[in-house]
Amino acid sequence: MVVLGLALAFLGVYFFPEWLGPRNPVVEVHEEAPQHEAPPPPASDERLSYASAVERAMPAVVNIFTTKEVLRDSHPLLNDPLFKPFYRDPNFAPRLQKQTSLGSGVIVSPQGYILTNNHVIAGADEIEVMLANGKRYQAQAIGADPETDIAVLKVAATELPSLVIKPLRNLRVGDIVLAIGNPFGVGQTVTQGIISATGRNQLGLNTFEDFIQTDAAINPGSSGGALVDTNGQLVGINTAIFTRSGGSNGIGFAIPATLARDVMKQIIEHGQVIRGWLGVEGTNVPADLVRQYGLTKPRGVMITNVFPGGPADKAGIRPNDILLEIDGQPINGVRNALNTIARRKPGSKLTIRGLRDGKPFSVEAEVSIRPIQPDAS
Repeated sequence: MVVLGLALAFLGVYFFPEWLGPRNPVVEVHEEAPQHEAPPPPASDERLSYASAVERAMPAVVNIFTTKEVLRDSHPLLNDPLFKPFYRDPNFAPRLQKQTSLGSGVIVSPQGYILTNNHVIAGADEIEVMLANGKRYQAQAIGADPETDIAVLKVAATELPSLVIKPLRNLRVGDIVLAIGNPFGVGQTVTQGIISATGRNQLGLNTFEDFIQTDAAINPGSSGGALVDTNGQLVGINTAIFTRSGGSNGIGFAIPATLARDVMKQIIEHGQVIRGWLGVEGTNVPADLVRQYGLTKPRGVMITNVFPGGPADKAGIRPNDILLEIDGQPINGVRNALNTIARRKPGSKLTIRGLRDGKPFSVEAEVSIRPIQPDAS
């Protein structure tokens, strides 16, 4: 009877499992079939290093020391109206004092041509450069372009180490770069980072801006130094940092080496950078006019001033005209228009299309030479 009872109980549980009470739920998970993965690379005792790139680049980066004479008041109260009568003695007259500053530069030609920033050497009476090997040379300022903040120096030496220039088109955001310069005068220093962005503009630093942004640390004294890739090729000329504290915050800007090279060639060959000029000033088209004229997106330039006798004046362009196209190419804003015109050869002609009082118009203008802009520094 016991055996018969156990058999009946087993059959009951088998066919009616709910008799045992609620069971834990079964979770059904669908997993993707495992993919074939490549085996991990073999372990290596060799450490990742940029020493080879630094060895190639560092000999071509120089420290720049400048000296200029400035007028200094002999006493802080000399210009105070209350105390000025007491300081009429000639001994309290303003005096000339020597002011020194430092920066960096890059040798880009074995013949002794050096690229640096205009703000590094602006107003200097004497310029001295020191190579990585400790040799010092007096440098001559060949010329400068304040609108890109590039200056060209030359030293009386030959067979100097120089850097190979890497084209801007070969740069990618995320590429590793090294900044070499003389921050705070402590001596040649290398910092490492990546290219954070390219084509940065509208920063208010220069008239013509096409900056490489990097998080490689750039500090005062590094201006004019080299930004190089991991092969030691010159990517850019370190120029500025974004900072509220005076130190590097990981946002630095460098002028592309190809742009600096082109500016250098024009300075050496022509004594100045020759750019196209129409003789107008303008602003980006206000949002209310974008809506009023039914433009698909904010673009174009609204003319605010026309220089009398300039190319635009002769072509019939007027204040409040909205320029939308140059030679069939859309104008996306003031910077775009400025760069497009500047790249045109003086004497060439441009077909400009736009809106005047809401109606389409077209004119042809002959590009002139952009006047040399005064050095604001």
